Amino acid sequence: MSIFTPTNQIRLTNVAVVRMKRAGKRFEIACYKNKVVGWRSGVEKDLDEVLQTHSVFVNVSKGQVAKKEDLITAFGTDDQTEICKQILTKGEVQVSDKERHTQLEQMFRDIATIVADKCVNPETKRPYTVILIERAMKDIHYSVKTNKSTKQQALEVIKQLKEKMKIERAHMRLRFILPVNEGKKLKEKLKPLIKVIESEDYGQQLEIVCLIDPGCFREVDELIKKETKGKGSLEVLSLKDVEEGDEKFE
Repeated sequence: MSIFTPTNQIRLTNVAVVRMKRAGKRFEIACYKNKVVGWRSGVEKDLDEVLQTHSVFVNVSKGQVAKKEDLITAFGTDDQTEICKQILTKGEVQVSDKERHTQLEQMFRDIATIVADKCVNPETKRPYTVILIERAMKDIHYSVKTNKSTKQQALEVIKQLKEKMKIERAHMRLRFILPVNEGKKLKEKLKPLIKVIESEDYGQQLEIVCLIDPGCFREVDELIKKETKGKGSLEVLSLKDVEEGDEKFE
């Protein structure tokens, strides 16, 4: 996409337009493609790497710049850089149907990849392939939401797939080393968060190897720190308790 702006004779290429409606009027800014997402996620912090120009337009493709009085009415200021930041953060990215379709396909694949990486069949402990997860997502008619991160959506997909197939997040294997005095009492508090206790060793200290749901890790970590006043330790032995080989549908 190449845009010629007759007002300042700047030829804008590789443009992503971000649009916002305020006070009954339309305002647009011209950005570099693939940079808007980086800005919104915090990866890109240099505004000049995102904006093609610090001008606010009513129509980027025609090169029509917004009037000063319209900016003041809509945004309470005529500081174009500040207005650009507002539109960049809250505006709607304009993409072609083809671009939107490609984006949705990529996000769909990314979500399936995250789910396949995090989950197993709870009976066999084997992971599912990405292709199999994609097929299952199509079966439940999952529709991708462009305004949510792929990680958030992967967690939603896992919940929905649980109703249709044997799937759960792979357990983390942890080792706790706890002072004996606090250890027995703390073990009772930890029990609701532990899926399986694999071994217990009472010596000078209490050592427990167990499996937990990854979603409980922070709570387990904070509980051990608080109850042992920093004397206990937690070690991640494996992020995923899985068996070799991929799971297949019968």
